[in-house]
Amino acid sequence: MEERSFGNVRFIPGKNRGKYPYCHSLYLEGAKVLIDPASDRERLMRLREESGVEAVWLTHWHEDHFMHLDLFEDVPFYMSEPDAPMLSDIECFLDGYGIESEDMKAQWRDIVIKQFHFRPRKPAGYLRDKQVIRLNGFTVEVIHTPGHTPGHLAFYIREPGVLFLGDYDLTKFGPWYGDRASSIQDTIRSVERLRRLEANVWIAGHETGVFDATPDILWDNYISVIGEREEKLLAFLTRSRTMEEIVNAWIVYRKPREPKEFYAFTEQAIISKHLDLLMVQSRVEKKNGTYFLLR
Repeated sequence: MEERSFGNVRFIPGKNRGKYPYCHSLYLEGAKVLIDPASDRERLMRLREESGVEAVWLTHWHEDHFMHLDLFEDVPFYMSEPDAPMLSDIECFLDGYGIESEDMKAQWRDIVIKQFHFRPRKPAGYLRDKQVIRLNGFTVEVIHTPGHTPGHLAFYIREPGVLFLGDYDLTKFGPWYGDRASSIQDTIRSVERLRRLEANVWIAGHETGVFDATPDILWDNYISVIGEREEKLLAFLTRSRTMEEIVNAWIVYRKPREPKEFYAFTEQAIISKHLDLLMVQSRVEKKNGTYFLLR
């Protein structure tokens, strides 16, 4: 993928098309603001040396969006207040994902510190919904889009008409809502809010990245994945199932992936959101450790 510029907005593609553990970054020229520094370490080092970075903004707290924040330790960074606690302490970070297994905690502490350069951090300030930030020659509107995380943010750069979607990335995989505090309902509301905004260019944090045309059908396909997951889950619950059986059906990831322990954890985290919602709706019940349909 190639870098592209839209007025004062520079799209910096992540390695491997911005697939995890990378993401795409944005650089706001003139203001020297970098958004989500996890694209390409060498490129970000050159950006700092050649153009300068005076502030870093994060769309949310996940490791594939802050990975190279260590390159900018002397630069103030900003994010939403709801997501900030997860970067304040490694145990808060693990708790944000809902990791309870001590073995998995030990593995993730090591990975997050070594690969993603985690250290306890406190933002210089918070970015808030509907906040309008006037920079050098252009204006940015902050849009609170919870669901993926409680404090996930999107950014609308008004003058070139660029809407940065963050992790509402319009991929075929669909929305991700596997945090302890993620929400299916909030995800749907945030997607609907984003798709109502008029823009000239839409930029997502992963994979395709830049969309030059209104992505109406892509929004439809993206949000429909939620309903498809629910339908598959309900079909699988035609008889009583344990959580292990449900996870091994791979409704979310469609097939086993490696490392299996990691993907099984994430599969369970996402599918649990569906089960919780279905139980609230009195469509599914849990009894003696198994889940079954209510007829």
